Amino acid sequence: MRENRKNLVLALGSAGTLVASLIAGAVAAPAASADSRHGQDREALGAAIAAARAAHQGIDWQDCPADWGLAKPIQCGWVTVPVDYAHPHGKQIKLAVDRIGNTGTKKDRQGALVYNPGGPGGSGMRFPTRVTGKNPLWTNVSKAYDFVGFDPRGVGHSAPISCVDPQEFVKAPKADPVPGTEADKRAQRKLAREYAEGCGERSGAMLPQMTTPNTARDLDVIRAALGEKKLNYLGVSYGTYLGAVYGTLFPGHLRRMIVDSVVNPDRDNIWYQANLNQDIAFEGRWKDWEDWVAANDAAFHLGTTRAAVQDKWLKLRATAKKQPLGGVVGPAELIGFFQSAPYYDSSWVPVATVFSKYVAGDTQALIDAAAPDLSDTAGNASSENGNAVYTAVECADAKWPTDWKTWDRDNTRLNKDYPFMTWANAWMNLPCATWPAKQHTPVEVTTHHGLPPVLIVQSKRDAATPYEGAVSLHKRFKNSRLITERDAGSHGVTGLTNPCINERVDAYLLTGRLDRSDVTCAPHATPKP
Repeated sequence: MRENRKNLVLALGSAGTLVASLIAGAVAAPAASADSRHGQDREALGAAIAAARAAHQGIDWQDCPADWGLAKPIQCGWVTVPVDYAHPHGKQIKLAVDRIGNTGTKKDRQGALVYNPGGPGGSGMRFPTRVTGKNPLWTNVSKAYDFVGFDPRGVGHSAPISCVDPQEFVKAPKADPVPGTEADKRAQRKLAREYAEGCGERSGAMLPQMTTPNTARDLDVIRAALGEKKLNYLGVSYGTYLGAVYGTLFPGHLRRMIVDSVVNPDRDNIWYQANLNQDIAFEGRWKDWEDWVAANDAAFHLGTTRAAVQDKWLKLRATAKKQPLGGVVGPAELIGFFQSAPYYDSSWVPVATVFSKYVAGDTQALIDAAAPDLSDTAGNASSENGNAVYTAVECADAKWPTDWKTWDRDNTRLNKDYPFMTWANAWMNLPCATWPAKQHTPVEVTTHHGLPPVLIVQSKRDAATPYEGAVSLHKRFKNSRLITERDAGSHGVTGLTNPCINERVDAYLLTGRLDRSDVTCAPHATPKP
């Protein structure tokens, strides 16, 4: 799931707008057994042709454009890939990539570490700033690896797609995602259908090719362009599914891979069921946050029990539904702001602080935090683009139910016990029911010859990517190791300070060493007010 994907603008839910010799000499073809099983022979050959071409061309590294916000010594460049790998000599697009060289010696260098933060729709271009920003968690690894980021196809600087005017996308207030009547449902269905139509009108030529397997092929072309025989990869959230598909299609091209906060790659889970499972997990993590707020009542004065905190949330929600705060913050915008708490522990204090101020009479703090900023046209364009890519990839990766009765039944049932995110999530994904482009069959993620041991990291109570996803991938990738962070649920574990995890990440990337068996770590430190 896209990192903070629903947080960008609460989504659709409430918006509705919510070379044969070259190949032999430069790169080995992907695993034929995997590709043939999935009818991807032409794409496999196309990927090999594109990778050979990229290996020959390399990347012309230059200082990054000034408006990209990536200062020297970070460098930027472009990698050319085919839109459709079945036609590798057809239309091409350029993918933006950036890098910073390893900070150690030439002898220390072990290659490039390529990063994807999730989404679909997230940009990895900020990854090298972990080095320039001297992030202590990555000091050891950065001595050995170039840090490489990229904008996936359709994202940011890489032939970006769009579904609606960005300023319209962020306008508020949007309709309450929780329907009170059948008329409310019809209105949301109309918005979802119009959004899908907008995607077709604005980005139709790209939509059939906006798939995870194609992004995995792009990743292999980037590997080749970097001059790397094998890929070192770090994927978080949706980036874990991208990694799982890459490992299935290109097992012999992987050197080391860490997947953090794992999407369940089971075909039956991609993507309709995945979003239903999210609703359940979000409710659990929302309650964890409420328990923490209650335990810190001395700081926040929101109640000494979960029930008391929930009561204040429901009152706030009802107030905003009746009269949007500042005329712009209704229930949809509230969810867009508050959902960051069950996503990330780093949001626990900021969200509770704004909530506390509201209850104490400071409404403006909440308006400032939850309302869109129409003057931030660049940020709004980025949000709209991220949501467009999220929708395009999830809709294209798999076949979705087209019968409204199925959506209505499943979400009505879930909303009874898991009301925090259920309907907002449903409306965000509903465009997939009327998607105007081809929907594919997900890759069967599994181990093929050449796949190296993979390190899987997961917190037990993750809301965006429930724990079962890590267990499923662990079973599918032989010789993988699973690190479980117990009693924790923050999304994106490798970015947190927890020596039990940090030291094992370093050991794996620097030496290839894994524990003989799976490991359970104590949780990272709980946020303090």
